[in-house]
Amino acid sequence: MASPSHLFSLKGKIACITGASSGLGRRAAITLASAGANVVTVARREDALRQACRDIGDRASFVVGDVADQNEMDDLCQAIRAPFGAPDILVHAAGVNTRQPADDVTAEGWDMTLSLNLSAPFFLSQAFVPEMKTKGWGRIVNFASLQSTRAFPSGIAYGASKGGISQLTRAMAEAWSPHGITANAIGPGFFPTELTQAVFQDDDRAARNAAQTCIGRNGTLEDMDGPLLFLCSDASAYVTGQTLMVDGGFTAK
Repeated sequence: MASPSHLFSLKGKIACITGASSGLGRRAAITLASAGANVVTVARREDALRQACRDIGDRASFVVGDVADQNEMDDLCQAIRAPFGAPDILVHAAGVNTRQPADDVTAEGWDMTLSLNLSAPFFLSQAFVPEMKTKGWGRIVNFASLQSTRAFPSGIAYGASKGGISQLTRAMAEAWSPHGITANAIGPGFFPTELTQAVFQDDDRAARNAAQTCIGRNGTLEDMDGPLLFLCSDASAYVTGQTLMVDGGFTAK
């Protein structure tokens, strides 16, 4: 039987994290590097990526790119492979929420949301699955949401994309888990990130959200470390196709 520390070790693994310039993506890169992985951080903001890599140290590299741009996908994947090799672990943390009311949703806003939140995780994963199959080991972690199952005001495009993520995760598991590749999703509650800045700037709204959890508070970035490491390591070898809600019990009430 493997020791608990061995189960959670990522020594020798290569991880790629999208949306790693800030928030939960940045935290994911720090966590996986701390567990021994070499990490490739991907986002559009070079300065923020450089700073994240400086904070992480020698285990980190970065690629500036737009994961939603299908025309750049081949070049992006080559750049991701360059520092350490093809990734064993993919964490799809990049996302956008236009917060357009249903009556005001534009085709541009809809397409941008679905492209980044739903299409990009699939096509980036598809590009690296052949190399994961060769190794017989891979971990894909998508980012779901409270809106994967709940309808929020001005969230119709975002909710559609995150509802899709839950089904995409199950479909990835069905397709690729026979080859040693698990696919799971994390569904964050309310965490202080750039994407939720509007929520946390409203003290009353943040307090109401905290009161709706079973635990009685909103999330901190550190609350994501354990669940993410579990899904990226051998500790979750028999877990696939699942959405793990890390929401303080928000969806349980």
